[in-house]
Amino acid sequence: MKRVEIYTTRTCPYCIAAKALLTKKGVTFEETDVGADPSLRSAMMARANGRRTVPQIFIGGAHVGGCDDLHALDAAGKLDAMLADA
Repeated sequence: MKRVEIYTTRTCPYCIAAKALLTKKGVTFEETDVGADPSLRSAMMARANGRRTVPQIFIGGAHVGGCDDLHALDAAGKLDAMLADA
């Protein structure tokens, strides 16, 4: 599996939903909570083309987007292929 990174805050329902989908698929992910540290949010925004909302998800270093984007990839049958090792 490719490396999965997710930027979150503790109480964000979209973050919880995105993590639940990844967990359901058996994906191990690295979580960075940006809620209490403005420098972490700034780093996330720099990687996510200025997006400041959470979650922001990266698979294999590529920016996927947020929770809706992740679920759309799954619904389209594309998420499993993205997660698999090339």
